[in-house]
Formats: sequence, structure tokens, C-alpha cells
Amino acid sequence: MADEILKVVILGAGPAGYTAALYAARANLKPLLVEGNTPGGQLTITTDVENYPGFEHGIQGPEMMDVFRRQVARFGTQFMSGAATSVKFGKRPFEIDVEGKIIKAETVIVATGATAKLLNIDSEKRLMGYGVSACATCDGAFFKNKDALVVGGGDTAMEEATFLTRFVNKATIVHRRDALRASKIMQDRAHKNPKIGFIWDSAIDEIFGDRKGGVSGARLTNVKTGAKSDVKTDAVFIAIGHQPNTDIFKGQLEMDEIGYLKVRPGSTYTNIEGVFAAGDVADSVYRQAVTAAGTGCMAAIDAERWLEAQHA
Repeated sequence: MADEILKVVILGAGPAGYTAALYAARANLKPLLVEGNTPGGQLTITTDVENYPGFEHGIQGPEMMDVFRRQVARFGTQFMSGAATSVKFGKRPFEIDVEGKIIKAETVIVATGATAKLLNIDSEKRLMGYGVSACATCDGAFFKNKDALVVGGGDTAMEEATFLTRFVNKATIVHRRDALRASKIMQDRAHKNPKIGFIWDSAIDEIFGDRKGGVSGARLTNVKTGAKSDVKTDAVFIAIGHQPNTDIFKGQLEMDEIGYLKVRPGSTYTNIEGVFAAGDVADSVYRQAVTAAGTGCMAAIDAERWLEAQHA
């Protein structure tokens, strides 16, 4: 493979990467999809997906990604396990090091996604998708007329809590400090909402519940006094931000201060000709499976047209 120059290499196996592979494969570009450390992306930690068109009765996140994978395999996509550890975008063909194996490519579609920042406690991992979530837009509707905790103090937490009030009885924001970091307009909106409450100077130590019955409560520690308290809740939404998976592209692809890749408006073009970005790696706003898939389609079409122009 080191001597072969591939037309399209796709990094990442979430909705963006799979959709890019689908379009590239059907255009007879014979794409290679490098699956990364988490094939299926963030949907692998999601149980029910009810907001993706075409699945009338909903579908489990991992099952949905398996359907995507089988569909792109049908059209001849090649797969490579492992994650890219470094890239050389300074000259063409581009070179990608996948855990010691060098791949050469005429075009690269970066669809490495983003990772939700989490609390890193055992109960959070155990109950992720069973009452613990990192996406209110995805999972809020499952908690109609119930109570939820939202962890965080920035704009993300205010947005999540405000969205949740469409469904829940009460959304209580748990924040480590005694003042919010969110923008003033988002703070004002949250404070004015009668369904939003606040627990200050506190962190979640443990989340109670099981996969059968879901979340039943949480243990909080006051970070100033050390006092512990248990609160009842039906859901815990972690809203402390996302980190785009872009470390290996630093110094080569333009990104914002957080690390999201910058693309030319209305396209998936990065600052390097022949390198395209799709999905959550370049989207700090929507972060949905359907929007990721849409930009995956765009990236494949952009790559196909770019290749045509090079060989015209």
C-alpha cells in the first residue's frame, strides 16, 4: 500500500466518514476508510436514535453505524483498522501514517469527529446512554415530565438546560463555581426560565442507577465545604464541552482556538487544496448525526470535483 497512491482516503468512521465513503465509492473513486480508535464515533455511546430520517421506529446507535458500514462496504469501500498517528500535507501525494503503515493519497477527507468532555467517573461510563447523556438535542425527548441535572457553567450547559425545559419538569444546573462562565445573554435566559434551577460550588461524585431502570439520583460534593449530599434525578446531562479530534493536524490545517477545523464557507475545503473536512471535526454548532452525514456527502463531492479538475 505504501507505493500505491489512492484517490481518496477518509479518516474516521462516524456518520460523516461513512457517508463520504458511500458517495466516493459510488463515484468509483475506490476510497479507503481508516476507522480510527472509535469506529462508529459518538453514536457508539448512544442507545436510542430517534431523530435520524428513515428510521421510523428509532434504532440503536451502534446498530445504525453497523448499517452504515455494511452499506458502504457493498459499494467497494476498503477499510483499515487503527487510527492515523501523523499526516504530511505539505506536498502531494499526501502521506498518512496509520500506526506505522504509510498510506499515500491524492485527496484526504478528515472526519475524525469530536469527543464530548466527560466527568471520568465509573458510574458515568456505566450509565452512558441509560440516563446519562452528552447531548440534550439527541436525548431530551426521552425525559418528558421528569427531572434532569445538567453539569457545566458555560454556554453549552445553558443551551442544554434551556432545551431540556421543553420536556422536563425541572433542569438543575450543577456548577463547580458560584458564578457562571456563560455569555450574559445565555445566563439571563437561564435565570429567567422558571424550570431551571442551580446548585452552586458542587461536583458530581457518583451517579446512581442501573441500565434496566436508568438513573435514579446523584451524589454531590460541595467543593468549598466538602459536604456531600444526594439528590434525586432521572437524567444527568454532561455539558462541559467537546474536544475536536484534531491534534495530529496542528500546524498543517487551520483551526479555531478550540481546535475545530476551519472550512471555506459553503464547502468542506480546508486551507490545503485536496484536504476536506466533514462532520463534528469542523462543526461546533450542530453536532448531529444527520448534519455530519450531510457534510460527508459534500466532502466526497468536493473531492470528486477537485480530482476531476486536477486530471482535466
